Amino acid sequence: MNASDDRTAIVLFSMGGPDSLDAVRPFLFNLFNDPAILRLPRLPRWLLAHVISRRRAQPAREIYRHLGGCSPLQANSEAQARALEAALGGSDRVRCFVAMRYWHPFADQVVPAVRSYDPDRVILLPLYPQWSTTTSASSVADWQRACRQAGFSRPTRTVCCYPDNPGFIGALAKLARPLYRAAANHGKTRVLFSAHGLPEKIVAAGDPYAWHCERTIAALVAALAIPDLDWVGCYQSRVGPLKWIGPETAAEIARAGREGVSVVVVPIAFVSEHSETLVELDVEYRALAERSGVPAYLRVPTVGVDPEFIAGLARLVQEEPETKRCPAKFVGCGSEAG
Repeated sequence: MNASDDRTAIVLFSMGGPDSLDAVRPFLFNLFNDPAILRLPRLPRWLLAHVISRRRAQPAREIYRHLGGCSPLQANSEAQARALEAALGGSDRVRCFVAMRYWHPFADQVVPAVRSYDPDRVILLPLYPQWSTTTSASSVADWQRACRQAGFSRPTRTVCCYPDNPGFIGALAKLARPLYRAAANHGKTRVLFSAHGLPEKIVAAGDPYAWHCERTIAALVAALAIPDLDWVGCYQSRVGPLKWIGPETAAEIARAGREGVSVVVVPIAFVSEHSETLVELDVEYRALAERSGVPAYLRVPTVGVDPEFIAGLARLVQEEPETKRCPAKFVGCGSEAG
């Protein structure tokens, strides 16, 4: 971005979520029909997505029923978009749009809105601090497809990742400190830095996600500056028969219970509250902690619209992108996307 009167559209990407209980099954189908998620030929993937979405629809509906019948992710992402517009000066020269990958508003619905705004440039901003071929790359590719189909073209760049962005790290550390102090009142305390997991074969194929998670954790440990901090990086939300990267967050909670250690869970890969924080972490894993005898279980909030985080995003869209962020072995790196 520059200081001229040019107009800039910023498109924030997230996975989306069902906006009603009736939308749960089609949302799941869209998720599992994504070739970045199920890496199969088109017809077998389509068939398997139907099978999985049918089998998982009812348990998923119970999750969203607990959340009031829909996902809060769309509203939370819109709030971040408005906060980012304000942080960038609140001028009509910058406008933020939200495009979801697996439910409304899809990229096909957002491209016409961006075209109507008539920007001179477009900046793609995934709401995923760590780049993965399964999240950010999938959203960028879908956006590019929608633009081609609509015949819409503008100079575009992608903010590929920000695993150790000072605004993101500072906001998360600020939220974590008081909960760590509260847990430490119960005795020995362990911090679990929890991220959504991935199958090992995706990481082995050159996806940089796990490496980015390690960068986030290293930056957070440094920012917390707690002497002799007991911490573990771990992964949640495992599904299916494939071997996933570990250790699993659930297994670490159970281990903490056996050792009589309190737990503070820091969600490092989610920037908005949604089912994996409000249900998986707050309900399911809390129940596991109680059954396992964990003395105290506390979960750090996501950064949401924290001013420090939003300011960090503002700096990211204002700065020139780096040419390469990841070591060469990570062929799935998104630094040159867009």
